[in-house]
Amino acid sequence: MRALWIAALALAALGSVQAQSVYPSKPMRWVIPYAAGGGTDAIVRPIALKAAELLGQSVIYENRGGAGGLIAGEIVAKAEPDGYTFLVAAPNTHVFATLLNAKVPYDPVKDFALITKFDLTPNVLIAHPTFAPGNAKEMIAYARANPGKINFASSGAGSGGHLSILLLQEQMKINVLHVPYKGAGPAVLEVVAGRNDLMFINPAVAMGNYKAGKLKMLGFAGPKRLSTIAEVPTFEEQGFVDFESSNFKGLVAPAGTPRVIIDKLHDVLVKIINLPEINARLAAGGSIPRTTTPEQFAEENRREVERWGKLMRKHGIVPQ
Repeated sequence: MRALWIAALALAALGSVQAQSVYPSKPMRWVIPYAAGGGTDAIVRPIALKAAELLGQSVIYENRGGAGGLIAGEIVAKAEPDGYTFLVAAPNTHVFATLLNAKVPYDPVKDFALITKFDLTPNVLIAHPTFAPGNAKEMIAYARANPGKINFASSGAGSGGHLSILLLQEQMKINVLHVPYKGAGPAVLEVVAGRNDLMFINPAVAMGNYKAGKLKMLGFAGPKRLSTIAEVPTFEEQGFVDFESSNFKGLVAPAGTPRVIIDKLHDVLVKIINLPEINARLAAGGSIPRTTTPEQFAEENRREVERWGKLMRKHGIVPQ
């Protein structure tokens, strides 16, 4: 009986190894926390298609927007950890989930196995062409000399743009008027119309109006210039070393997904992100290509939760 038991264990182990060696053996499901047709699709769909090509299995691309990303997050958090269901993670699913929502149906840390980030998408500071300051440095000086006289639009209270304004005020010691809107689209139009002075936004969203001369860009809130707007200097280049405001996209799996699967997907995704055509796609979407190890991803997420949580509590933004 002991011999039979040992043989059974050996067969089970062999079966597990064989299953993982032929992974994936069926289509994979990528759940996206946004409605179809947005900027995320333009960037992530080509990555998913390339992953399907390199892994030899199709990727079922499923848009499940709503509840600030919590619907998609819950679907994946509660999925079988077999390496066939994944979430395209973003700040709203993993950084702001518990900071903005009192009831979250999953734990952003414990319920996921992080794989890699795809990109870094820093915000750009836009202004109406008639706004007197020509860059971020001049804008800060103007704001200090005219407290409360600059109108700053955002896509809503607690949004990434709003938090960027709070961070700017905190670090630069300025006072501006926050004007929230129901979405980035209406807010940008108000800046284009000249009814609001400034706004932090994804560069890709502002690109059309910028190229048409209806907006100007004062500073890029990332670690280096973006190739598609190489003429726009970073905040750091203008003397503001610690100011950075950005989003990200990445892939995560349910907690408990075998590490061998995580590592295989990580290696494939790093190869994809480094492809010239994917780099060009990311740049067109306002992003800087960037990959991480699972450990780096987790540590960066922890730091972002700590940073934004501290800022939000200070300004009375509590989970609703």
